[in-house]
Parts: sequence; C-alpha cells; structure tokens
Amino acid sequence: MTDWIDVIAEQALANGEHVVVDVHGTDVAIFKLEGQLYAIEDVCTHDGAEIASGELDGDEIVCPRHGARFCVKTGEVKCAPAYENLATFPVRVVDGRIQVRDERY
Repeated sequence: MTDWIDVIAEQALANGEHVVVDVHGTDVAIFKLEGQLYAIEDVCTHDGAEIASGELDGDEIVCPRHGARFCVKTGEVKCAPAYENLATFPVRVVDGRIQVRDERY
C-alpha cells in the first residue's frame, strides 16, 4: 500500500470546489461537497479526457466533452456515453491537511 500524499490545507478548499493532484502518475480530483471530501480519477471513462473542469450538478460531475455524468461520491456512471465507473481514492484530513492515496499500488 502506498503512502498518503499531502495535498492542501483543508480550509483552502471551499464547499463545491475541487483540486487536481498527481498521485503516482494518476491525476486525482478531490472535491469538497457539503463538508465531505471525495476523490476520483480525473479521466472520463468514455474517451479518456479530463473531467474535473466539467459542471458540478449536486453530487454529479458532467464531462465537458460529451456530457457523461458521474457521481463524485462513488465514481458511479450516471449517464451515457460512458458505461464504466470512475476510480475512487481514499481521502482524509490529518492535522488540517487533506491527504489522498492510490491503493492500487
């Protein structure tokens, strides 16, 4: 299991905002929704484009290229043209700092 990656101060990320970080070569988008943190891979499973710059609609992110929708909380695909879920990552806060890791390694 890999180490936790220190990302940003928790107070620097407001509700509805996100930050994209590199976790061992994988772009991970960390979202703060209703005071909770969620981390998803920043890639649409439909065509491989980044997704974090898409419109946030409640707890769903809409791909800016073709409109596929995914749940930020679970990575679950909600609307075609995507059919595969997004990878999700554990995220935590330690001493006021947001941390994330990729357990696939």
